[in-house]
Amino acid sequence: MKNTSKWYALIHGKCPSCRRGDIFSGSLYGFNIQRTNYCCSHCNQRFEIEPGYFYAAMYVSYAMNMAEMIAMGFATYFVSGGRLDFGAIWLYVGVIFLGSLLLSPFNYRYSRIILLHWLSPKIKYNAMYDKP
Repeated sequence: MKNTSKWYALIHGKCPSCRRGDIFSGSLYGFNIQRTNYCCSHCNQRFEIEPGYFYAAMYVSYAMNMAEMIAMGFATYFVSGGRLDFGAIWLYVGVIFLGSLLLSPFNYRYSRIILLHWLSPKIKYNAMYDKP
């Protein structure tokens, strides 16, 4: 087996310990509901390290959502030609609301992935799983 990079594991939602098993069941956008698996199917790493562990993902999701809203506001400003009158306020509200609604499954998934990969001191990558 070849070495799986951290970026590949992060983008594809793989386990931070072995980088092989899936963190989620279900697709990002689809009719099947995405759920966080209890543990990795490959290395048996438990994802919810302690009760309420994923409450911290709300803070990561909040930061992601704020960055997306600011970016959508600036994009709307430049696309609309810099309109800032009272009538354009509803354009900004609509674009930001719709964008936030469409990106909520993305934020749900990747806030948990970022929490597990970058903000969890208890989970370390085990290179043993890369050996044949």
